[in-house]
Amino acid sequence: MLRTPSPLALNAIKALVFVLCLIPAGQLALGWQTDTLGANPIETLTHATGDWALRLLLLTLAVTPLRRLSGLHWLLRLRRMLGLFAFAYALGHFAIWIWLDLYLDWPAIARDILERPFVTVGFAALVLMIPLAATSNTFAIRRMGGRRWQALHRATYGIAILGVLHFWWLVKADVLEPLVYALVLAVLLGLRAWWREQERQRQLSVPPPAKHLQRPVIRIMPK
Repeated sequence: MLRTPSPLALNAIKALVFVLCLIPAGQLALGWQTDTLGANPIETLTHATGDWALRLLLLTLAVTPLRRLSGLHWLLRLRRMLGLFAFAYALGHFAIWIWLDLYLDWPAIARDILERPFVTVGFAALVLMIPLAATSNTFAIRRMGGRRWQALHRATYGIAILGVLHFWWLVKADVLEPLVYALVLAVLLGLRAWWREQERQRQLSVPPPAKHLQRPVIRIMPK
């Protein structure tokens, strides 16, 4: 059996993952400050934050399969952090687009969301992430109850699909990178579907509980 890390070791792992998730943002901020993001720094910032949002979202979905395949149940303790970082990068992606790219031109922003399909699905994914981020805390889990909370957070599957579709429609011709993300997502969702079907088959194979046999009641008629 694989050993569960001590609380001190687990806190160290969490801190390491936190720092690793911050590194891309730090590199982008440094590149912006030193003017080393290329000929179109705004485009670089927009694409990089979107890429990291999608990567972290897929990594969040990968936690459960990794936990089941490896037996490292403590990996679940990292899932909430990864999901919140995915939301933070998605929010940064959106903020850079409306602020640095469109200069808070709200009519132009609205037109893009309504008329450009890749923007529409990307915006929909961000909107769906908001309630998940808002309920990613112990208080919300207690208030909602485990079943309702899990049902809400299954929206992550749809969000990931929208995220991949957003990226695919954005690049148009060179679809190699979004294809890789799509294949990773297909594997992650396929594993879940397979395990769910196995569980369903297991439940169907369990015989129903035997009914208690009742002795026939013999009535003695009076003579």
